Amino acid sequence: MQSRKSPLPRLMKKTTESASHYNHLEKMSVHDLLLNINKEDQTVPDAVKKVIPQIEALVEVIVEKMQNGGRLFYMGAGTSGRLGVVDASECPPTFGVEQGLVVGLIAGGDKAIRKAVEFAEDDTQQGWKDLHEFLVNDKDVVIGIAASGTTPYVIGALEACNKHQITTACIVCNEGSPVAAVSKHPIEVVVGPEFVTGSTRMKSGTAQKLVLNMISTAAMIRLGRVKGNSMVDMQLSNNKLLDRGTKMIMETIGVSYEQAHLLLMEFGSVRKAVDAFSKK
Repeated sequence: MQSRKSPLPRLMKKTTESASHYNHLEKMSVHDLLLNINKEDQTVPDAVKKVIPQIEALVEVIVEKMQNGGRLFYMGAGTSGRLGVVDASECPPTFGVEQGLVVGLIAGGDKAIRKAVEFAEDDTQQGWKDLHEFLVNDKDVVIGIAASGTTPYVIGALEACNKHQITTACIVCNEGSPVAAVSKHPIEVVVGPEFVTGSTRMKSGTAQKLVLNMISTAAMIRLGRVKGNSMVDMQLSNNKLLDRGTKMIMETIGVSYEQAHLLLMEFGSVRKAVDAFSKK
């Protein structure tokens, strides 16, 4: 493993750092700025489409691991880390899974979600330490998220995971990166130069978010957490979701809104309410 805060080779060509296709942005009208940003954003889904085979292979592994008691870890720094934390935090309310089945880790800890922590991403040892706090093991899958593909925090963690026979993967936006090189399941979504040169919170961030959505949603569906096209295990944490759940029950078993609501309140979830009604 590399030494703490050791510099990485700087010779790698990064399309994420390439000059924008646009110049003199400060001279553009608001209309032109928005039009051109949107034009660039439209290229992202096509880039993601090209790596669907790699995403598919990874999802299959994740599902198998989770069926055998494994967990999914996301880890990254800055925008990449925040995106992983967001996706992980949305799995329990959306799919009704327990906290800790999907875990998001960010370099610098939770405080880095809101405020950048200087040089946190340059520590090659801390990523493994963060994983070790969760007793990560060979039942789990660890996905490093790094637009550049050169984040030491992620590289060090994935290297350590490989040594402990833990399945590794990554989502990066450059080809031939160090992060991809240490991942068993690399996903390289190359979106090209950003509208603002080097601002990977834009197209790269969008690409990473799309891939994360695909991974977690497909995995949860395969694990039986969606029925038909409905979130039957979602947590009923506010009035909007109570209303949604009530309407799901109405449509599924053909009862009035009032009866559906009573069933939902009695059984606490759409799935349990529908199953209980169906057994009558």
